[in-house]
Amino acid sequence: MFAWLPLNEIWFLLLGVLLVGYAVLDGFDLGVGILHPFVTRGDKDKRILMNAIGPVWDGNEVWLVTFGGAMFAAFPNTYATVFSAFYTAFMMLLCGLIFRAVSMEFRSKQPHAWWRLFWDAAFFLSSLLLSLLFGVAVGNAMQSIKIDAAGHYVGSFFDFLNPFALLTGLLVVSLFAMHGGIYLIFKTEGELRRRISRAIWFSYAAFVLLFLVVTGYANLFIPTATANIRAYPITWLIPLLNVAAILLIPYALAKKRPGLAFISSSLSITFFVALFALGMAPNMVHSSLNSEWSLNIYNAAASPKTLGIMLLIALIGMPLVLTYTIVIYRVFRGKVKLTAESY
Repeated sequence: MFAWLPLNEIWFLLLGVLLVGYAVLDGFDLGVGILHPFVTRGDKDKRILMNAIGPVWDGNEVWLVTFGGAMFAAFPNTYATVFSAFYTAFMMLLCGLIFRAVSMEFRSKQPHAWWRLFWDAAFFLSSLLLSLLFGVAVGNAMQSIKIDAAGHYVGSFFDFLNPFALLTGLLVVSLFAMHGGIYLIFKTEGELRRRISRAIWFSYAAFVLLFLVVTGYANLFIPTATANIRAYPITWLIPLLNVAAILLIPYALAKKRPGLAFISSSLSITFFVALFALGMAPNMVHSSLNSEWSLNIYNAAASPKTLGIMLLIALIGMPLVLTYTIVIYRVFRGKVKLTAESY
């Protein structure tokens, strides 16, 4: 049906789009969870932050589920290798997703202080863990992992806890904290909003520092991360646009333009994903044991017929998801107002 199209490249790009959608949308959800214990003073503030993302967090996770399903169908060998290599990390991620959801649903079911404190801690720790794990996974993927000729991971879990991956994890934590803080500007007011504004600046400072460290490390010690940029000069446009988006954030905040700041933050996340994809392409998993054992968008892909059928489904389904997302954000815009039915 779509045999005349470069289906492998199209699905690589579509996976990038799904990853951007998840990082931008659930990124601010996770950022709210990270900021939760640092900007709130009392039960009302804590409920306001949870209800700021209450109507949208579960819909935002659809992008992650779709990303996993699309990888399974379009690049099954990559899916098998990645999910076996990162099995322990993914189990931790799954626990984090579960505890974040349960903490929001259960927190206000009982009035006891110890009960709410427990679920507040679960909300914060799960958000922090999820952000850190995503960053660590990206950092390891950029460096390459120990996979053999059969696509089996032959390293250990502790191989993933290397300096670059951990720095990338902290970079994602600071980025999501800043992104979530900017989102909260739209949903809060008064003294809580002022505390959140101060927290954004701290998050931004940490983010810029980690951005410089991670970028320097990648350029010096990970040649595969910048190989495509060196080979194709036009791709320098992506890091330049990324830097421009990062620099626009403090300008927008200083000018009291949170909408521009949120757009800039979202663009920064988008360009980070684009740089990640550019550093990986055409590979999806680099093998540190032998470059010929790496999995790419050609040797790890499903059949052209499968990719074509999936593309047709995507062309029907993605507009529906986008429409749903727009409607939800439109309906629940404005400041948070607590009611008896609120979290």
